[in-house]
Amino acid sequence: MKYHIWTAGCQMNIADSQRVASALEKLGYCHTPTAEEADVIVLNTCVVRQSAEDKAYGRLHTLRPLKERRPDLVINLMGCLVGVKGNPILWEAFPFVDVFSPPSDPRPLLDYLTKSEGRTVELTETQTRHALMDGDLLLPVHERGELISAHVPVVYGCSHACTFCIIPFRRGVEHSRPVGEIAAEVRSLAEQGVREVTLLGQIVDRYGKDVPDGPTLADLLRVVHQIEGIERIRFLTSHPNWMSDELLDAVAELPKVCEHIEVPVQAGDDEVLRRMKRGYTADDYRRLVERIRERIPGVSIATDIIVGFPGETVEQFQHTYDLLEELRLDVAHLARYSPRPGTVADRRMPDDVPAAEKMRRFRLLEDLQARIATEINARFQDQIVEVLVEEKHRGRWKGRTRTNKLVFFEAPGDLRGRLVQVRIQWTGPWSMRGAPVLEGLAQPAA
Repeated sequence: MKYHIWTAGCQMNIADSQRVASALEKLGYCHTPTAEEADVIVLNTCVVRQSAEDKAYGRLHTLRPLKERRPDLVINLMGCLVGVKGNPILWEAFPFVDVFSPPSDPRPLLDYLTKSEGRTVELTETQTRHALMDGDLLLPVHERGELISAHVPVVYGCSHACTFCIIPFRRGVEHSRPVGEIAAEVRSLAEQGVREVTLLGQIVDRYGKDVPDGPTLADLLRVVHQIEGIERIRFLTSHPNWMSDELLDAVAELPKVCEHIEVPVQAGDDEVLRRMKRGYTADDYRRLVERIRERIPGVSIATDIIVGFPGETVEQFQHTYDLLEELRLDVAHLARYSPRPGTVADRRMPDDVPAAEKMRRFRLLEDLQARIATEINARFQDQIVEVLVEEKHRGRWKGRTRTNKLVFFEAPGDLRGRLVQVRIQWTGPWSMRGAPVLEGLAQPAA
């Protein structure tokens, strides 16, 4: 029996799919990269943007003929398109789908498969809807010994509810995983060859906030830092309101925690930020960036920006452009606003910025960030950087620096999972190339 998983969207979806694959393999299924060969197909969907939702619908339509030819094929639609409360419209539109699963929850699929095969899955009363995905994680067979960097969810859902965001409605309220569960999963991953973990949350800084007197993200970082075999630790995505000095100090003090912060600004105009319900001003964000740079020497900072939010004027967009030019951040993930049904923005704010104007603003920021990133990365020319090697890509080794810079280099042997000192010989806005300093090759972690 074989399974195939198609995943769209964020790192949380990638982590969810990995856990579904692990659960399926415990039932005796094996992975196939080809949907036509599979007995079970899982579509793990994203709806954060219209383009992602359209891809999910397109993929669903391509599976209908396959299901008609093979009625025994099990199709599972999972993720944010389904949502935590279900979506009856989908049941009517896609009657050939056998199972609909909420985000981060493989149980509907596993229940369907075990019942159809005459088996049962015993669950204790204390298990939550995430129970089959928590604790020790046995990677899918095709990733064991191959996966160097893994994503570990620490906070499910979100309770902030920005006016443009559908995530709280599709993934539900915040739910922090226990420290022990997370540590067990990271320890299990380290034993399977993983050398870097990224702790995930929609607002990862709010880890533990839903628990009375609960742990903080800084506390969690200190626990994960003690796990043998893990060389690097990252976390994302942060929110400006919850990035405390305690957290920044933990990043600065813990050698395994990388000097890289992802903290979205979304807009550089105060009125747009107010309509987005972000809870801070452009000056607040400026001060945060200053604080981050003061406490973490050599830090790289990434941000997210939405252009064309309802009501955004040319002048307000210019404020965003000016802020990005002023702060000179390492990375800016850009998006054009698209209405998400069910959000406050969709119900109360007309989508009044024309598509062509959204694209114009997008291109202006894209060009600006390319220039900024080019200038930042040029500083690494002829410098030696430490690279954690992830995989081979088009004949070159591919890896990242502690500050999340992508580096390619050529070298003989199997360097996967090793820390390699690389002298940078070429820099561009999105990646760098270099040559290894052979005497600086680090041994694989025990």
